[in-house]
Amino acid sequence: MDKTKYIFITGGVVSSLGKGVAASSIGTLLEARGFNITIQKLDPYINVDPGTMNPFQHGEVFVTDDGAETDLDLGHYERFTSLSLTKKNNLTSGKVYDTVINNERRGLYLGKTVQVIPHITDEIKKNIMEAADGKDIVIVEIGGTVGDIESLPFLEAIRQFKLDKGKDNVLYIHLTLVPFIKTAGELKTKPTQHSVRELRAIGIEPSIIICRADRILPQDIKAKIALFCNVEEGAVITAKDEDSIYDVPLALRREGLDSKIIEYLNIWARSPDLSEWENISNTIKTLKNSITIGIVGKYVNLKESYKSLNESLIHGGLANSINVKVKYINSEDFEGDCLEEKLKGLEGCSGILVPGGFGLRGINGMLQTVEYARINKIPYLGICLGMQLLTIEYARNVLGLRDANSYEFNETTPNPVINIMDDQKNIGNMGGTMRLGAYPCVISKNTLAYNIYFRNNKGYKYITNDKNGVKLNLDGTISISERHRHRFEFNNKYREAFEASGFIFSGVSPDGKLIEICELKDYPWFIGCQFHPEFKSSPLYPHPLFVGFVAAAVKYFNALNGLEKSSHAKNKRKTLAL
Repeated sequence: MDKTKYIFITGGVVSSLGKGVAASSIGTLLEARGFNITIQKLDPYINVDPGTMNPFQHGEVFVTDDGAETDLDLGHYERFTSLSLTKKNNLTSGKVYDTVINNERRGLYLGKTVQVIPHITDEIKKNIMEAADGKDIVIVEIGGTVGDIESLPFLEAIRQFKLDKGKDNVLYIHLTLVPFIKTAGELKTKPTQHSVRELRAIGIEPSIIICRADRILPQDIKAKIALFCNVEEGAVITAKDEDSIYDVPLALRREGLDSKIIEYLNIWARSPDLSEWENISNTIKTLKNSITIGIVGKYVNLKESYKSLNESLIHGGLANSINVKVKYINSEDFEGDCLEEKLKGLEGCSGILVPGGFGLRGINGMLQTVEYARINKIPYLGICLGMQLLTIEYARNVLGLRDANSYEFNETTPNPVINIMDDQKNIGNMGGTMRLGAYPCVISKNTLAYNIYFRNNKGYKYITNDKNGVKLNLDGTISISERHRHRFEFNNKYREAFEASGFIFSGVSPDGKLIEICELKDYPWFIGCQFHPEFKSSPLYPHPLFVGFVAAAVKYFNALNGLEKSSHAKNKRKTLAL
């Protein structure tokens, strides 16, 4: 007998209200009460997955261990809970329609006319139940806003769930906006009333309404919303703007949201232990000092493009008791004339990060950034593309291979330091065909990478979390498991020349063929990694690379400002030789 409980979260009035954070926070509260949960995102777009979308359109593509390219909200789900999600946790309209059309072509519908109801809705319900298998509670977030034509099949499918599973097993939560009109000096409930009316018109009656607002809702406003939206006053929950998203679970707990959920689902639960989240919240509130990390990328005009990176730097800051401010810099700003003047944009940055990306645009600016960081010995972290550019810059300016390049940018380059992977050649379909998901890496002893991960082996919480896959081997090396998303790799034909100059390949695949981590010898902190460590960091389990990167940035800042002695930080930074 299926005893799983289902919570469906919809959004109204406007987009970007924070359904993902709300769903994640509910997951936090229910896990703290001892429930075995999972969270699923239903996205109404026709793309099979977001992997081929422009980051300016969709934001970050989050990658799971099993290689699914998913919505960025899955990153929130993993950061707020103990979950390690899979491809089952993100469902798109494109994936649903693709499956139904293929089934129709194979004759699986016995000659019936294939329609949205029941065939599309049945496929949606089937995927929800597959994700919920064996769980106490499944939280399902429906993307988009109530009233969007694209999300109607998903809304119809979840409407049917209460009929299929019974009213005690299904709960609808609606997230809406209660704006404060400054000129009138009033909070306005009408947008919420209209949004709920739209939801009820298609047969879904929410039991709980979460109201996003810039202040705590007074009781008379809650009573008004309850009356016009047909819910209990205690089920109108304020979701006030918080200084940090990591305060949201505690704020919703104070509003009594988790108590209402277990009441309506008719389940018993222990009192939640949120002490770790309280520690995080208190730490964030008491941080006095700050450093600035510069992220030099090509998608900086939309910060959601680097959502996991931004959060991972915050996690690294929490582990080092420092507030991390992020300065986003468009790499194209570091191209063209007056380069020395333009690079002054990096002044004030105690660490420089070049993230992943695709295509030629902005590459020269990133290469100038790598060189600037290298000659000034500023802590540097290159992720995926940032690691590849580290090797190209080194080949050009240290090894003297001035025409070194990546096959991605120039297929006829005589020195393809970065080459296309063998299994990526002659790929027809672009979607879902990269090297995706978790792959193992072995880290050599006596390297910076080893020290970064090994110090966590001595009681640091990250390594005690099984989903991170870090272990100390009998030969003294360290094995890790990290998530990937790329088509290109370091060309091993150049490996001997790099190593002869003092360049260190500190992390490789178990067969030794794929470079995973590289670093510069005798540099305080200069690392590139082919994988994406940001996809496995959370406030409770900060990733070692971000903990180490922020620690190095703090040390650099202190030395630069005369707060401690250092041989690598100077009173004045060098500029490139133009």
